[in-house]
Amino acid sequence: MIKKSLLLWLSLLILSLTNAQSDLQRWQQRANNTEIIRDQWGIPHIYGKSDADAVFGMIYAQCEDDFNRVEVNYINALGRMAEVEGISQLYTDFRMKMYIDEEVLKKEYTNSPEWLRNLMDAWADGINYFLYTHPEVKPKLISKFEPWMALAFSEGSIGGDIETISVNQLKTFYDKDFYANLVLQERDFDEEPRGSNGFAIAPKLSKSGNALLLINPHTSFYFRPEIHMVSEDGLNAYGAVTWGQFFIYQGFNEFNGWMHTSSRADAIDHFALTVEKRNGKYHYLYGKEWRPITEKKMLLKYKEGSEIVEREITAYYSHHGPIIREENGKWIAISLMVERVKALTQSFTRTKTKNHTEFKATMDLKTNSSNNTVYADREGNIVYYHGNFIPVRDPQFDWRNVVDGSNPATAWKGLHEVEEMIFIKNPANGWIQNCNSTPFTAAGPFSPKKEDYPAYMAWDLENARGINAVRVLAGQTDFTLETLIAAAYEPTLMAFEPLVPALQKAFEELPDSDPRKKSLIEPMNMLVNWDLKSGINSIGTSLAIFWGGQLMADARDLERAWDHYIFDFLAHSTSDTMKIDAFEKAINKLIADFGSWNIPWGEINRFQRLTNEVHGKFYDDLPSLPIGFNSSMWGSLAAYGSRAYPNTKRWYGNVGNSFVAVVEFGEKVKAKSILAGGQSGQPFSPHFVDQAEKYAKGEFKDVNFYKEDVLKNSRTQYRPGRLSKN
Repeated sequence: MIKKSLLLWLSLLILSLTNAQSDLQRWQQRANNTEIIRDQWGIPHIYGKSDADAVFGMIYAQCEDDFNRVEVNYINALGRMAEVEGISQLYTDFRMKMYIDEEVLKKEYTNSPEWLRNLMDAWADGINYFLYTHPEVKPKLISKFEPWMALAFSEGSIGGDIETISVNQLKTFYDKDFYANLVLQERDFDEEPRGSNGFAIAPKLSKSGNALLLINPHTSFYFRPEIHMVSEDGLNAYGAVTWGQFFIYQGFNEFNGWMHTSSRADAIDHFALTVEKRNGKYHYLYGKEWRPITEKKMLLKYKEGSEIVEREITAYYSHHGPIIREENGKWIAISLMVERVKALTQSFTRTKTKNHTEFKATMDLKTNSSNNTVYADREGNIVYYHGNFIPVRDPQFDWRNVVDGSNPATAWKGLHEVEEMIFIKNPANGWIQNCNSTPFTAAGPFSPKKEDYPAYMAWDLENARGINAVRVLAGQTDFTLETLIAAAYEPTLMAFEPLVPALQKAFEELPDSDPRKKSLIEPMNMLVNWDLKSGINSIGTSLAIFWGGQLMADARDLERAWDHYIFDFLAHSTSDTMKIDAFEKAINKLIADFGSWNIPWGEINRFQRLTNEVHGKFYDDLPSLPIGFNSSMWGSLAAYGSRAYPNTKRWYGNVGNSFVAVVEFGEKVKAKSILAGGQSGQPFSPHFVDQAEKYAKGEFKDVNFYKEDVLKNSRTQYRPGRLSKN
């Protein structure tokens, strides 16, 4: 018996050593087929013999720059965050595991086309080879990445569709009495908007006669690095990649470019179910039949002290999707897109398209569920797609709210074809814009008409950025990369166009006996004479932002129609008393925090990068840079979401313009870009904050796209596994 056990142990050891040797040989072969060149900004340019080699090199380079963010994205995507952070993440993991089943992902990987499996294999190899060659890097949880894991995070958006599911409601429905007093943090959909701007300019409006594209995502800072992927299989894509993914999410190649903006095209529905327990099992009514609720046991793990504890929860599913809460005696199921292989296919293949026909073929996969797309190409086409995954529904129902899931008439009836969605190609005005705003102003007077589409295709409302974008683009000609940057950074805060006159009127109607008529006259005159432009030297900006924020907070409980433009609502539906009171509070707050109301915006609004923690830390007594940009909420096209922290008076940015690029599609592509801070997540790297001053001024660097430019500006050249000073 002892001999048999020893032989088994030796066999397993030999097999393990053999597999490890095989892995190492494969990794080294991939490394031999891959070269990484980092330019003067630390941007990695990856050159691989095949697409898979390029994927291997680009994920290796990402790990060099910030392995922590790569790993954290997959800990979250796999529903394992509670194993790192504890009970507070248990129901976030449960929400994720409602859609992510390891065994299902493994089958999807096995059944994927060979070319896609090759990319997933190379992706896992690149991360694992990084860990092998960097033993000093200690993963939080995932010490070995498997190829199927790539399917857990396949689209690249800021927040996945499942983040619309309330974790508190999940806990209340499934696990109410466990840690009964635990209050979980939800995604705050009223916080600084994490949207984006995309502009496309037709050849007739550009000085060179070439189409231009603005790529301007508004994400949390350092959410996406900048990278360049090239292979002998025809890949040559440049742009922003979400940490841990192997495709350029927002970017361009030699022929075309794509910019995604967050959409409110309806891709998610909630269904109310009538549920009864029959013969000991839950059933729900559908038409005239009672269907069994599917039950699935999920084993969740969470960290408690120094131990990992397990908890089993049984999830319930209907044909509409999982049950996520109870409401008015009904169980509520949610339907959303679950197409991982197709989504990953679309995400990668669009980076290799050479014209609009090929690009549209990727859009026909219909898996870019939460985004609009602004597109431009070398042939001069400019195009806009509003949404991509839109189910066909019966328009008699109110799809903004919960519908009756027992009524078969509410069932999805397939998906809309791309041609049926809101779509703009080469409008006569010569420009397209989307700023997470209504598609019905995307091309000025040549925009689609709202009445031509079902309401669920575009719940998007006009916002201050959209109004400003139309104003800025209308009538302009002779666009260059530089003037497109100027348009994208035009600083007018259109939100205050209706607000300031409303406040002025309220102030003028104060009785002369009111002491505020005298105490507020100076700041009031400053605000009334303000040009509505945000800037580091602008005192009017400081007054407007503190007052506008206070008025919005004071008006939070007022009833407002969902489609009422918020700044018209604040201007016309708040009382004069509310407006004056909010202004007085704003003045007092400025004086309390900064010693005076008469303070320029740049003294308040700052950029600082000290650590690479996902949630940054900021300190007033340490160096920082003044920033003239502003929150996208107020209409700042160059978005900069900032706030004070518990230990600060100054406001520090953490979301907004992150990676920004402008591209011209001529015979040779030309581009400029900028990152918040820098490429590297390593605080002691020269590329941690080397772009910060340019970023603060809205100045862009030239993109090194062609090999001769990359080599001319090269700082390090190496193959994965060899030392890089990034």
